[in-house]
Amino acid sequence: MEWKASHILVKSESQARDLQRRIKQGANFEAIARDFSTCPSKSKGGDLGWFGPGKMVPEFERACSRMGIGAVSEVVRTQFGYHIIKLTGKK
Repeated sequence: MEWKASHILVKSESQARDLQRRIKQGANFEAIARDFSTCPSKSKGGDLGWFGPGKMVPEFERACSRMGIGAVSEVVRTQFGYHIIKLTGKK
């Protein structure tokens, strides 16, 4: 299985929850990623492209494997911080 995803990475859980709430209320995911994410992918609206097993940390991959295309995750904590993930493809 391969996934295509975008994400927003921030340092604090409270900020991640606030951004997730805004997205659920209709804010544009890509715009939020550009404005708030600490990951270099923010310049592409959080787009990480395609990746397969073993390319991302386990918590991130587990979240992607449970999501449907177009879904936005709950806050996912990894060693890098707090992620909000949007799954954009699966193959």
